[in-house]
Amino acid sequence: MKSIIQDKKECYVCGRTTNLHNHHVIFGKNRKNADKDGLTVYLCYDHHEGQEGVHSKNGHALDLKLKQEAERKWLTHYHKYVEDFIERYGKNYLWELAENNMKCLLITQ
Repeated sequence: MKSIIQDKKECYVCGRTTNLHNHHVIFGKNRKNADKDGLTVYLCYDHHEGQEGVHSKNGHALDLKLKQEAERKWLTHYHKYVEDFIERYGKNYLWELAENNMKCLLITQ
């Protein structure tokens, strides 16, 4: 299915138009659902597999950001609720952000 996140064929992060990879934002056991639901974006090599890419050890923040954007788009595009996303994908990435921010606030106070 066509991406519900992105219209242009360019890196979703930096806008490059060469050496693009089609990235399933939700992958692993949910890759087929992500494909059906249009949760894919184009990423250049650097943002996909490079040192700061989503599949690198340094790419967790970018990976989480893409997952959160995918969840937001999924909720609005399909007119669903967070509980529906959790049922389909087994996790909620928007709440993970809130929980992590709360942990950070508690640690720094």
